[in-house]
Amino acid sequence: MSGTPLPGIGIRYDLSTREQRRLSVVAHRDGSRTLSAYREDDPDACALSMRLTAGEAAAVIDALMPAHHSPNLLSTTELGLVAERIELSATSYWNGRLLGETRMRTETGVSIVAVLRRAEAIPSPGPDLRLAGGDTLIVIGTREGADAAAAILGRE
Repeated sequence: MSGTPLPGIGIRYDLSTREQRRLSVVAHRDGSRTLSAYREDDPDACALSMRLTAGEAAAVIDALMPAHHSPNLLSTTELGLVAERIELSATSYWNGRLLGETRMRTETGVSIVAVLRRAEAIPSPGPDLRLAGGDTLIVIGTREGADAAAAILGRE
């Protein structure tokens, strides 16, 4: 994404999607926004342009990135369960220790259903799995349990 100052108006932000579609947002000084999408066959021709009030822009932002969203959150259920990714840092106390030593299920109630390591997935890891910095643990449990698991695994 790039930003271009528009003197007296605001700032224009341009971005190209993975599919090479162009979008731009002009952030006006009064808080309103102009959202524009460009044609696929002619990236210089605007296919859609709409002006949004500050409140409408905030509603779109909330729809695109809800306040309860976490980039680590994989999913939630109506039962109150979450599936989340927790990355183990190289400086973590648990780097090099066995998964069972964390006592994760006993302490937090979450289950570690997989460990992602480099390009490998380790499903249903056992307590004898040695953790390594850079591992991503996939946990399932309550929101509170997942937060507690992240705190435990973040210990240095």
